[in-house]
Amino acid sequence: MERTVVEAITKSVEEGLQRLVLSNAPKTAELSKVKVYPILLGGKRQYQIEEYRGTQVFHTNCSDDEVGDRVIALLEDGCFRQAEALSVFFQRTILISKKGTATVKSKKRTDSAPVAVREHNRKKQYLLEEGTPVPFLVDLGVMTKEGTVVKAKYDKFRQINRFLEFVEDILPALPKQREITILDFGCGKSYLTFALYHYLCTVKGYDIRIVGLDLKKDVIAHCNRLADMYGYDKLTFLCGDIAEYTGMTAVDMVVTLHACDTATDYALYKAIRWGAGVVLSVPCCQHEWNRQMECEPLAPFLRYGLVKERMSALMTDAFRANVMEACGYKTQLLEFIDMEHTPKNILLRAVKKEPVTGEEFAERVEQDVKEILSYCHTEPTLYRLLTEKK
Repeated sequence: MERTVVEAITKSVEEGLQRLVLSNAPKTAELSKVKVYPILLGGKRQYQIEEYRGTQVFHTNCSDDEVGDRVIALLEDGCFRQAEALSVFFQRTILISKKGTATVKSKKRTDSAPVAVREHNRKKQYLLEEGTPVPFLVDLGVMTKEGTVVKAKYDKFRQINRFLEFVEDILPALPKQREITILDFGCGKSYLTFALYHYLCTVKGYDIRIVGLDLKKDVIAHCNRLADMYGYDKLTFLCGDIAEYTGMTAVDMVVTLHACDTATDYALYKAIRWGAGVVLSVPCCQHEWNRQMECEPLAPFLRYGLVKERMSALMTDAFRANVMEACGYKTQLLEFIDMEHTPKNILLRAVKKEPVTGEEFAERVEQDVKEILSYCHTEPTLYRLLTEKK
């Protein structure tokens, strides 16, 4: 590592490092970004290092004495070509060329306000804040009238906020100049449906219409009563089956949370056919692939029921994600909530990027997924629905 780079990092730490960001890594690199900032841990100043790996972020802590060496070691690995270091007195930019030549630019800070040191394990900031009563959360038993989260419902409160964080990320993909139509398949008791309406309409000011669909008549009736009570005039709940639903011809966003087995496939199929701009799906009970899968090379593993069940679930969701990609969606598989609460914790988030013709889709499926279907002797419902002749 060039001496000028080592000196720049060392000086920034000695002057009181307040923030450091390593970026501009190649797409093939394991780490895409690293952030370093001071924290208070047990009343003592340390540094937290955030490493971005794919869709996950990993945290480690280190002391004042260690942080400079840690940063220099990351730069020596050669995956980052830019570093921004902010100390109390100076702002330094380090640029590293493809040949390894470093340029260091330094300028004195004109502002005097220090960056606040973060409290480690500080209170989590939620989109729906604890302590502020939200009517539907009170009536659904998640909050008290004073806004305190009921202890037994805290996991549900976290789940609702986690879901809204995913929604927040996709807002740029939703039109704001017209009414947005959202369909929630398998809405159940509709904790998340009400949260979605409240957040987009009341908090963000979007003009939205949401239709929730479920098979349970008593649940649908109860949800409609609550929607009327809150004055949510564009939130409607209907009793019906996902596979047979034909009530719309165009939808902007499709939500399907814990729709069981092939119900998720029908929801994704309809979203694709409508050309929905956004899809948020948390699949559940992926039995179909488990029933069909036969693969001689994997037979020693598949003889164990638990292993086969989990492999089938993961392969089902990976297949669905690949199909969405083939249909022109930028697709991610993300951790919805902690595994300790439920193993059904994968969220498929897809945002429409390009129109895809039937011919293009067939070609992409042939490249991406048909071989694995043949390998496992499976014909999933989503594949069948998209490839059968109309």
